[in-house]
Amino acid sequence: QVQLVESGGGLVQAGGSLRLSCAASGSIFSGNLMGWYRQAPGKQRELVARITYFGITNYADSVKGRFAISRDNAKNTVYLQMNSLKPEDTAVYYCNSLQRGNDYWGSGTQVTVSA
Repeated sequence: QVQLVESGGGLVQAGGSLRLSCAASGSIFSGNLMGWYRQAPGKQRELVARITYFGITNYADSVKGRFAISRDNAKNTVYLQMNSLKPEDTAVYYCNSLQRGNDYWGSGTQVTVSA
C-alpha cells in the first residue's frame, strides 16, 4: 500500500502562485509514475501533469507554460508549482501514484483562485 498526503492548497488571487506538495509513504517502488489531477465542481477529474521516476514530464494543454511538476525521489515527494493562476484553475487537486499497475490517490487539497 502507498499513502499520499497533499499539502499547499489555499485561496489565491488570479495571477498569483501556489506550490502543492505530495508526500508518499508505504511500499514505494522506484520507477513509479506520479502525477497531479484536479476535479472542479460538476466536472470530471482531469490530468494536470505527470512525471516519471527519471523526470520526464507531460502537461495538460491548459496548464502548459504556467505549471511545473517536479519530484524528489530521495524524499518520495512530488511538487506542483502553479504560476499565473486563473479562476478556471479552481478545483480539488489530487496526487496520484501509479506503480506496478496499481493506482493510489491522495485525499485532495482545495485550490481556489479568485477573480
